[in-house]
Amino acid sequence: MNRFVLFALLAAYAAHAQIYDIIIKNGHVIDPANHRNGRMDIAINGSKITKVAPNLPASQARQVIEAGEFYVTPGLIDLHTHFDAQGADLNLNPDHNALRNGVTTAVDAGSSGADNFDNFRRLVIGTSRTRVLAFLNIVAAGMYGPQVENDPKQMDVEKAVATINKNRDLIVGIKTAHYQPPDWIAVDNAVKAADLTKTVCMVDFHEKPGRTYSDLILKHMRPGDIHTHFYGSLTPQLDSNKKIQPYMLQARKRGVLFDVGHGGGSFWFRIAVPAIQQGFLPDTISTDIHKGSIMLPHATMTNVMSKLLNIGMTLEQIVERSTVNPAKAIHRPELGNLNEGGVADIAILSVDRGQFAFLDSGHGKLTADKRIRAVLTVRNGRVVWDSEGLSSTDISKAGAYSNFK
Repeated sequence: MNRFVLFALLAAYAAHAQIYDIIIKNGHVIDPANHRNGRMDIAINGSKITKVAPNLPASQARQVIEAGEFYVTPGLIDLHTHFDAQGADLNLNPDHNALRNGVTTAVDAGSSGADNFDNFRRLVIGTSRTRVLAFLNIVAAGMYGPQVENDPKQMDVEKAVATINKNRDLIVGIKTAHYQPPDWIAVDNAVKAADLTKTVCMVDFHEKPGRTYSDLILKHMRPGDIHTHFYGSLTPQLDSNKKIQPYMLQARKRGVLFDVGHGGGSFWFRIAVPAIQQGFLPDTISTDIHKGSIMLPHATMTNVMSKLLNIGMTLEQIVERSTVNPAKAIHRPELGNLNEGGVADIAILSVDRGQFAFLDSGHGKLTADKRIRAVLTVRNGRVVWDSEGLSSTDISKAGAYSNFK
């Protein structure tokens, strides 16, 4: 036999006999980064996605996860969280509050500043299974209340730049928030630090006399910078007739990004519904999850996504703004997709039908018929959340089993 023919036959046999660690079968894949929207299987080896294609043989997998009743998406990216659990009182544990909501990448939004980021890196980021990235607070002391957050002396651009340059692998930009004096020091210092490091600035903003929202998004923020809490009541997105303000359209045209940042006080149905009905959708979806917002408004990723689904956004639009769009916003194109050869961060979601109630920041209730729920999360190739036991063997077939190996 010709040796080239032999090599071809051996290669074909090896390909056919490929053993994958996991195949997620029959799920409805929504992967906006790769323009996938339909039934496909996903094969995983180690920490990587090996193959995305229809009808992968189950016999080629050590473990098969049947996802025929569910949607399969890239691991969700929550762009605005507070997971610096070693820090201020509002912060939560990332693994307990991200992974069970399909979030594999959480971006902490300014909980820590230049003076305490090293502790955050060591004690939280370094010990979490969730991928935790961060916006560094322009306030060197971090998000520790008005005494430091309103002090311009804390807003040391040089110190912030040095901290970002030292931690380029984890810090994606600069955050400014909660600044009350009626001037632009906090915003302008944050934007300057972001500019010097070629990163993104995220702004949490309250209008003050002489400090208008229109000036913020048209004059002080750069293209690619992010205004978070944009369905909140502290910035005037709508006019008195509930029409989108012209400066919102101008800001979007010049490249300013608008992020949900739900939080405890920053998502109102009376603002979000008319804005979405007029086609002004968020660029990114995030929770601003913390110890307060996780309670009555229930600002988890899947709950925020559910609210948007029930007030007019499609599931495809929601997945796009929870995966590839935030990845682009923070300049991390390796995230938010199901690329073959890419990291195996995957969410399996259910869209339940029934009667459900959702609260906004004023505890106004929306009764609706759809709810998004994370049923399984894969982080770095490992199943880390599985509410339905999709990755487990039924006890009737499990034989002698034990947690002790």
